[in-house]
Amino acid sequence: MKPLRVGVAGVGHMGLRHAEKVKALEGAGCGVCLAGVADVDVLRSAEVAGRLGTRGVSDPAALFGEIDALVVAVPTVHHHAVTSGALAAGVDVLVEKPITARLEEAEDLVAAARAAGRILHVGHQEWFNAAMRSVEESVQAPRFAEIHRMGPFPDRSDDVDVVLDLMIHDIEILQGLLGAEPDRVEAVGVPVLTDLVDIANARLSFGSRCVANLTASRVSVQPMRRFRLFQRDAYVTIDFLEQRSAVFRRRSAAAGEKPEIEVQEFKGERADTLLAQLEVFLAAVRRQGSERELGRVVTAEAATAALRTARRVIEAMPPLDESP
Repeated sequence: MKPLRVGVAGVGHMGLRHAEKVKALEGAGCGVCLAGVADVDVLRSAEVAGRLGTRGVSDPAALFGEIDALVVAVPTVHHHAVTSGALAAGVDVLVEKPITARLEEAEDLVAAARAAGRILHVGHQEWFNAAMRSVEESVQAPRFAEIHRMGPFPDRSDDVDVVLDLMIHDIEILQGLLGAEPDRVEAVGVPVLTDLVDIANARLSFGSRCVANLTASRVSVQPMRRFRLFQRDAYVTIDFLEQRSAVFRRRSAAAGEKPEIEVQEFKGERADTLLAQLEVFLAAVRRQGSERELGRVVTAEAATAALRTARRVIEAMPPLDESP
């Protein structure tokens, strides 16, 4: 079988990691080859290409006739241009989150992928976290969620605010679990280190079904990625950073007896979430099985729904008082 030719557009922090994963799959004889990398910084492109033994170009379009699939890890403002060009050229795409910065661009990519009959996955990789996998089926109609995603300021993603950089991960997961978008959104955000919002809190109400409180920060000293869900007779906690999860359930008790709590803890082998996501994407490109058989993927439609809510969060923030 001819190897699947994969390119990577943008070889900064995330793009380099993607390129290294593809190269590792190539070295392991998985029927994949890293056909090229692209970066507007020609020196960076050449350096990474030389290190990984592939072709380096400055424009991703130069690779379109030579690849079957493309990983897009350029700055968010360029996601639409690069992804739409690849889809039009008949290339399947895995684009990093958020799918785009603007909702109309995301909707255009959804339509473009459908029209071209191409695969378009979006890099919300927490679904491939071992902690998420171990308890996903235990989540049954949660009524309240308390979610924190916090950490120091990164040396990347400064082209978007903290909602599109971090909170969108948890928005997408929450909507995936509930199967709905919120009816009501309240939010507040503060720029601290940049001109964009660096710490934000949102309260999402899903009718009478669930209320979620989300906090995202990129100005916190201690990193935290914790997702807690409360439902009838149970409490589910997920630590994405430690890849550890647990389910606390009320054990049935006889009349008059004090109820007891039964705890199921999950801490298995840490998953390489980026690699797992890439393998599912490549299997989809090969048309090996349905999405149900492949496992959880984040489609362009799901990513667009998350972006729609993220934009609502941003729009719900009251303006800052600029008075001294």
